[in-house]
Amino acid sequence: MSVPNEYMNVEMQPPFYKQLNIVDWIFAILLIAGSIFAFQKYSGLMDGYEVGILFGTAISLIAIGWVWKPMRALMFYIAVLSLFAINLYGNDLAAAENNFFLKFLFSGQSATMWMSALFVMATVAYFVELFSGNAFTGKVATAMTWAATAMGFIGLLVRWRETYLHGIDVGHIPVSNLYEVFILFAIITALIYLYYEKKYETRSMGAFVLLVITAAIAFLLWYHFERDAAEIKPLVPALQSYWMKIHVPANFVGYGAFALAAMIGVAYLIKDVAVKRNPQGRVAARLPSLDMMDDVMHKSIALGFAFFTIATVLGAMWAAEAWGGYWSWDPKETWALIVWLNYAAWLHMRLMKGLRGPVLAWWAVIGLFVTLFAFVGVNMFLSGLHSYGEL
Repeated sequence: MSVPNEYMNVEMQPPFYKQLNIVDWIFAILLIAGSIFAFQKYSGLMDGYEVGILFGTAISLIAIGWVWKPMRALMFYIAVLSLFAINLYGNDLAAAENNFFLKFLFSGQSATMWMSALFVMATVAYFVELFSGNAFTGKVATAMTWAATAMGFIGLLVRWRETYLHGIDVGHIPVSNLYEVFILFAIITALIYLYYEKKYETRSMGAFVLLVITAAIAFLLWYHFERDAAEIKPLVPALQSYWMKIHVPANFVGYGAFALAAMIGVAYLIKDVAVKRNPQGRVAARLPSLDMMDDVMHKSIALGFAFFTIATVLGAMWAAEAWGGYWSWDPKETWALIVWLNYAAWLHMRLMKGLRGPVLAWWAVIGLFVTLFAFVGVNMFLSGLHSYGEL
């Protein structure tokens, strides 16, 4: 009996670690060295759990950099520019007003403003590329998305240092309020999109995905200028925990993946209608194939579901430590369960029942609104143990 070639190729591939070259190992050594440097410099501010989070994060970043090579350059620029800005501050928070680089480029707020502008411009560029098919415009859009993501991470890392310059008792990881997590949402969603853009070698989905990021930026800017949300404040007692460093990022990988799936769902529905009306038309030709978008939706929701599940479990453990119980049917917890059940059902219908097509696309789009209410709506309209996150 003959063996298909693809199975022979899989069997002949060497183990993953044997595929690594000297550059891969140098990258890993640099990340470990950076973690040791951070530990030596800031160990006085860490407990044992946070030390574990630090080195666990380093190992995770090494794995990501090995699998997805473009992330290495992003990590390099983020590290260099963040350390540059932190060094400019020294121990003087007022340096943000007196130093050109901090005032206009790399302080927590100025880097966030650059991120916002770049994401909006990237959205426009992706739409131009979608309708014109101009390859150069597409490359510019991708470059601006990478740059925006870098500036977002720089803004958060420098803001982290700024919180400690306000006072040791004020210092905290910047994922504690809606202003900070909207930055996190934008950059995580962009990163997930950039991975799929490279994997499938198409930029045609960018306009749709960047649209939801731009919507998040619009809220972020409104929240910043109308509510002075960028002001750094001490954390409420419930948030003064190492759990926040792992629960919130895991949650927002889930949110970002769900948002991406929803916007791909929108593109899928547009393509489906366009193909039925005019298979040779511009819209049908510009957008990726229905099968490709179905695959991206599936993988995004699977990724989001995995991280959202982890975040929910971590949240329950945090709740047990903070409030004495794993589950209290608080509105935030209840809506998190609704979100989890929604995507569990989506995956079940696709994987076990073989459901495909516009129904799943519509479901992904509606799921975004369910997730959005759990993310923001609960904070606006309901109260409970999580009321510290209200608008």
